[in-house]
Amino acid sequence: MSLRVGIIGTGAISHKHAEAYRNIGYRVTVCTDINEQAGRAFAEKWGCEFVPTYLDVCRHPEVDYVDVCTFPDFRLEPVMACAEAGKHIQVQKPIATNLETARKMIEVAKQAGIQLGVVSQHRFDDASLFVRKALDEGRLGKILEADAYVKWYRSPEYYSRPIKGSWKVEGGGALINQAIHQVDLLLWLIGPVTEVFGMWQLGGLHRIESEDVVAAVFRYKNGAQGVIQASTAFWPGYTERVEIHGTKGTAIIAGDKLIAWDVKDDTGEKPPLVKEVQSGSSDPMAIPLVPFERQFLDFGEAIRTGRKPTVSGEDGYRALEFVLAVYQSCREGRKVVLHE
Repeated sequence: MSLRVGIIGTGAISHKHAEAYRNIGYRVTVCTDINEQAGRAFAEKWGCEFVPTYLDVCRHPEVDYVDVCTFPDFRLEPVMACAEAGKHIQVQKPIATNLETARKMIEVAKQAGIQLGVVSQHRFDDASLFVRKALDEGRLGKILEADAYVKWYRSPEYYSRPIKGSWKVEGGGALINQAIHQVDLLLWLIGPVTEVFGMWQLGGLHRIESEDVVAAVFRYKNGAQGVIQASTAFWPGYTERVEIHGTKGTAIIAGDKLIAWDVKDDTGEKPPLVKEVQSGSSDPMAIPLVPFERQFLDFGEAIRTGRKPTVSGEDGYRALEFVLAVYQSCREGRKVVLHE
C-alpha cells in the first residue's frame, strides 16, 4: 500500500525518514518548518510541496499520515490537528517531554480513532527481532539481568544551540534523547520496570543544563534487574550495547547487530551473528535505514488493518515514564517506584 506522508520539521532526521519513504514506495507530498529556508530546501530535495504551517500539513488533502520530526516539546498540537482532520500521526522519540502531554496525546488519538505511533526503529533491527523471538521461546531461560550501555560522544557544536540539552525543549539530555531507544528495547524485550535508582552529572562535559552522564539500576516486574548508562560526554564515542543474561546463556546486541549468542545446549534457529556494526556513537546520522523502512511499513499496515502499530503511543509513554522516573530519582536521591 503506497501512502502519502506530510512531514513537520525538516531537520537532520527528516532526511533519513524521507529516504526511507522513497525506498518503500511511500510519497512525501508536503512539508513545513519554522525555518522557511530549511523547509523549502527539503521540499526541493525530496520533490514535495512546502506549506507555511503545521496545520496546513495536517489538513492537506494529499496526506494519509503526518510524520512529526520536531523537538519533543512540540507534539500535542499536531496530534490535536490530526485528530480534527482524521489523519494518522507518527512522532519522533521521545513521545513528549512530560507524562501529562503523552497521556493527552494517547487520549486524543484514541477518541478520534486515529493511529498514533512513536519512531523507535531499533525494535526492527534483525538482532532485536531475533532476540525477542528467542526470549519468547525461552531459549535464554529465566532472565536474571538485562542492561544497556550508551557511551556516546557529541561535539560542542552539537550543543551550540541553547535549546539542545534543555529541560524545556528536549526534556533532558543523554537519557531522553539518545538512550531512550535502548530503554524502549529493554522494556519491549524484558517487560515493565517496577523501581529505579539513578545518579547523574549535569553538564559534566558540555555547557548544557541537563545530564550528559547518567546511570541507573532498576528491577523488572519479572524479578530480573538491570543497569543503564547513558552519556554524550565519552570521547570518541562507543557503540551502544544491550546485554541480556539468563539462566541458560547470554545475548549481546551492539549497535544494530547481534555480536554474542552464548547459550548452553541451544538447538533453535541459528543466530544472525555479525562482527561489523553501525552506530550513532559519534555521528548522529551514522544509522542504518532498513529499520526505519520496516517501522514505516509496520505503521502503514496498522493504518490498513486497524491494529496498533508495533510501537504505539502507549509504548512511547512507558519509555518516557522510565526516563522521568530515573530523573526524579537523580533529583531526589532516592529509589523511585513505578506504578503500572
